[in-house]
Amino acid sequence: MKWFIFLLLLLNFGLWYGAGAFQGPERSKVIASGNLPRVASLKAEESVEAAAPKGASDDQSLSTAGAQTVSGIGGSGESSVELSEQGADMPALVCGRLGLIPSLNTAKALVAGQPMAGEVGLDWQEVIRELPSFHWVIIPPQPPAVALKQFRDIQRQGIDSYLVTEGENRNAISLGLFESREAAISVLEEKKRQNLNAVLANFPRNQISYALVFKAEPDLVKDVVQAVKTDYGADFDFVEINPC
Repeated sequence: MKWFIFLLLLLNFGLWYGAGAFQGPERSKVIASGNLPRVASLKAEESVEAAAPKGASDDQSLSTAGAQTVSGIGGSGESSVELSEQGADMPALVCGRLGLIPSLNTAKALVAGQPMAGEVGLDWQEVIRELPSFHWVIIPPQPPAVALKQFRDIQRQGIDSYLVTEGENRNAISLGLFESREAAISVLEEKKRQNLNAVLANFPRNQISYALVFKAEPDLVKDVVQAVKTDYGADFDFVEINPC
């Protein structure tokens, strides 16, 4: 009986050992446990797997967005450059000058009569032109009493003259101003024959006139010049248009 029981135990042990030896490789715990993955789980895992590249794409998007932001700033800068370049391409202001106008009142009236005077800064300015000197026949300066006595004697003789009362030639006696040197020399010789101690000197002279000035875009220059010329009623001696 004991041997029979021992043999049964031995047989059971052999069957158990044999079954373990011929058993296939162990499956994953998920399957072995009988818990199959749900569809929701699979979708979640797919989402996680997709999240990685999507995350990279998001990073790229962020980088792109950042680049767009920088580009936006750069674009603003480019806009500034474009504006600057556009400004460089835009016509530069030019300065105009019209003259000569002999009367100050005329110059002021022309400025006041122009509707666009304020737009282009129309104004007047004094222009002093140096002209060729006159040839001056004079009796040189003398002490005041002597000069006055001689001047009165000359006046009694009917000689055209005047007494200089100011300047570096004060107390000189003027006997005539001449544009022609030949005419001046002729009068000088005549005065010497009259026993007058006359000499020939240069009389510097300047002409004071007026010009109109303005500053405008080139497109307006023609209109400004034409408008002022129409009001003036005559041609100007010069019309100067230069970059400001």
